[in-house]
Amino acid sequence: MSDARVAVYIDFDNMVISRYDAVHGSGRWRKDNARDHTPAEEGEVSRRLIEAEVDLGAIIDYASSFGTVAFTRAYADWSVPANAAYKRQLTDRAVDLVQLFATSGTKNGADIRLSIDAVNDLFQHADITHVVVVGGDSDYIALAQRCKQLGRFVVGIGVTGSTSRALVAACDDFSSYGDLPGVSDDAAAEAPGADAGPVASTPAKPVKKAAAKSAKARKTATSKEAQATALLRRAIRIGAEKSDDGWQHSSSLKSQMQRLDSTFKEKSLGFSSFRAFVESHDKLVETKLLDNGQLAVRLR
Repeated sequence: MSDARVAVYIDFDNMVISRYDAVHGSGRWRKDNARDHTPAEEGEVSRRLIEAEVDLGAIIDYASSFGTVAFTRAYADWSVPANAAYKRQLTDRAVDLVQLFATSGTKNGADIRLSIDAVNDLFQHADITHVVVVGGDSDYIALAQRCKQLGRFVVGIGVTGSTSRALVAACDDFSSYGDLPGVSDDAAAEAPGADAGPVASTPAKPVKKAAAKSAKARKTATSKEAQATALLRRAIRIGAEKSDDGWQHSSSLKSQMQRLDSTFKEKSLGFSSFRAFVESHDKLVETKLLDNGQLAVRLR
């Protein structure tokens, strides 16, 4: 992986709007007219912008786990106050900013420009091995497919609830923004002053809100665990078809799981390693250590 080189393309408008709506509710960005506000101002909308801030550093750091980041490009209308507020983050990480003025309504054509630039870059820079597309728009499906045809490994990053399932399937690896290291998927609950207001007169409301979020988080975690268990069983059965005794290397098993579902990440489920994830399913699988130290797995 030391010789891997990564190109990162960020549909910035897509990420900022999707994150805001994910934290505060579908359609809230438009209702709040959040594009014309900045976190530095006073008021409810500014507070919401802070709570839904996109951490560019977390995105770029994650991209660097695949290899050396050769360049990062972000596409947006930078004249929009909410976007311009990210100046410090962008300059600190040497991000190349691509200006896109809206040509019709609120559409700025980022998907078209980003896709054209990415394909052109792959022809001009043969050393690029990985392409990271940040944005969940279904319009990037064709880009992901084209990059794979050109022999590149495609990584997708999007906001949960705003990402096309078809795009997830088109990528070699896909992660939810909220699952990236250092990012909380419940920013509103953790942001300072998130429950600011007349707390003294209505003390029960924040408690009910927090309890509801906690219950929702538990339900989501349970659903993820069930999906991961089903994925594990499915991958083992597929791998067993190629084995005489049903045993297969855990590394091959993990690769098969990620081919079936590019969003699978054992760390997002709370496991420090894939081995820990597998061994936690001892009622479903049995394991053994091979002479070379690798873990072998098969269904019970």
